Amino acid sequence: MKYKKRIFVLSFLLLFSFVVIACGNVSNTPTKKVEEFLTKYQTFDSDVEEDLKNTIDNEDLTDEEKDRYKKLISEQYKGLTYEVKNETIDGDNATVEVEIEVKDFATAISNAEDYLSEHEDEFKNKDGEYDNSVYTKYKLDEMEKVKEKVKYTLQLTLTKVDDEWKMDDLTETEKQKIHGIYDY
Repeated sequence: MKYKKRIFVLSFLLLFSFVVIACGNVSNTPTKKVEEFLTKYQTFDSDVEEDLKNTIDNEDLTDEEKDRYKKLISEQYKGLTYEVKNETIDGDNATVEVEIEVKDFATAISNAEDYLSEHEDEFKNKDGEYDNSVYTKYKLDEMEKVKEKVKYTLQLTLTKVDDEWKMDDLTETEKQKIHGIYDY
């Protein structure tokens, strides 16, 4: 009887260990890493917020313009939806194809640029010189009105380092797509 109980306990421990080891790697797939990455945008986690702040701080904008732009982009991130389409693994490299949907800021920016070129006088200061802050306010106003969404496809790449999948840096095009400013 004692012998059967020990075998049962050993079998249970072995099975439990196998399940723990197997489940421990469930989140270590390229697709799961991409989903975690995109969820950080959707939840506007602290790393994403800090990255956005650093990006905006490098722009030639007033504090008010920076605040408006940050609000626009943070709402863009939170509204981002995605669908994983495909995962391809080749050794220690992987590509995950994802279709995202975001607000179409690219069209608003393009329309604002067209408007500027046709109505330059509206963007001059009292001295008759072009005033970028007047144009930036107009452009942000137009971006705030955007309701239309656009779908983009991303080819996100990952590299396996020490048996852990790591996202590669985004390309400039991928960043523009996530921001909804990629001019397609």
